[in-house]
Amino acid sequence: MLTDLYEFSMANGYRQTIDQEQGIFDVFFRKIPDNGSFVICAGLEQVVDILRNFHFSKADVNYLRSLKLFKENFLDYLSDFHFDCQVSAIPEGTPVFPREPLLTIQGPLLQTQLFETIVLNIMNHQSLIATKARRITFAAGDRPVMEFGARRAQGPDSATFGARAAVIGGCTSTSNVLAAEKFGIPAAGTMAHAWVEAFPDELTAFEKWAAVYPDNASLLVDTYDVLKSGVPNAIKVFTELKRAGHKPVGIRIDSGDITQLARGARKMLDDAGFPDAKITASNALDEHVIQALLNEGAPLDNFGVGEKLITSQTSPVLSGVYKLAAIVSDGKVIPKIKVSASREKLTLPGKKQIYRLYKPNTNEAFADVIALSDEVLDRPMEVIKADPLAVERHQSIYNYDAKPLQELVLDGKSVKTDQPNVFAIQKRAKQMLKELPIATQRLFNPDFYPVYMTSRLAALQEKLIEADKPAGVK
Repeated sequence: MLTDLYEFSMANGYRQTIDQEQGIFDVFFRKIPDNGSFVICAGLEQVVDILRNFHFSKADVNYLRSLKLFKENFLDYLSDFHFDCQVSAIPEGTPVFPREPLLTIQGPLLQTQLFETIVLNIMNHQSLIATKARRITFAAGDRPVMEFGARRAQGPDSATFGARAAVIGGCTSTSNVLAAEKFGIPAAGTMAHAWVEAFPDELTAFEKWAAVYPDNASLLVDTYDVLKSGVPNAIKVFTELKRAGHKPVGIRIDSGDITQLARGARKMLDDAGFPDAKITASNALDEHVIQALLNEGAPLDNFGVGEKLITSQTSPVLSGVYKLAAIVSDGKVIPKIKVSASREKLTLPGKKQIYRLYKPNTNEAFADVIALSDEVLDRPMEVIKADPLAVERHQSIYNYDAKPLQELVLDGKSVKTDQPNVFAIQKRAKQMLKELPIATQRLFNPDFYPVYMTSRLAALQEKLIEADKPAGVK
């Protein structure tokens, strides 16, 4: 029921008119958040779970009946709904590019239409957050980034599945206990300012914390004054913990001039004999702030990133779309295309596969090519840039190795691939990022990675464009 009303209206219409046809729909995007060069694909596991268990309760059907919009044969179909589609998709964690089908679903047209809203809702959100997390963790380098955004997320599901996506994008842990439990993510976090304020003074607050958590003494030092009271009081507590045989974790700074405060704190901790005590920074961080802090030489060991990660604040929308690519009638695939006044919104017709092209005998990717699913790639291969606004679109590619990206993940209710945990997906993402040109990964003015379509797909697209023109128009 988490869908738009017009999906039901169209599905009911299909039931009354072309009920025997199958649809082939693609999920793709055209624009990359934050002016980056790629998106980290995420959310497939949840899409698979939703589709396998897609059903309508008696109360759902009764509500739809109450709208007085739908025929009884359609409502009967929903009452006895059985998922009967095939889903092919690019695995989670893969860097993907504009116009590439991240997911393709084929099945009864009525069914495939109903899935549009929920599939986009899941994949747009998780891919957006995974992509933002990749940017933030890239800026942090080898320093761990903890996801701290639950209280600022736009609802419980955004917090929980956003934490999952953040780990796919490179985060090491989350403060969200539900996400930690559901997805096997380390739970992270210690105290807030309220703990310090609840006691008569800061030193007492630190001492009481250390008494309860002697092996998890990470102390928040900016409630009053970082360098005049917070760090000196932390050092007093660390000294007592060390005498008792415990190893202090470190401190967290959540406000102020973090570079200067971290420098002062680092010196004080080192001079007191705690060179291994970590300094964590939080407070409205994103990739730009983290990069600036590190460029200034801030001696930081960890980052806690909240609202700007969990909402992708600087670029809060991934505008993925779900477009009809073909109708299957009597076993024949009939390609379809959207032609609008804006050439940028042209779609790619037919059932397709995406290939990542590598320099021969290496793991160095240099381009992707979108082909029709029944094509065998030529050598040499004539290709055309997939971006309809590109100039110098034609290219010949001579030497390459090709790896298909889409794979069958769901056939009816049968899952055809493993569903790895989030850290396995994160590992895949890191490996596939290593295969891309390094210039595509920088945060500012990245190089754009070329995405082509085969000459056969391009010819099909042009044929359908011409066929769509009114008579007498050239």
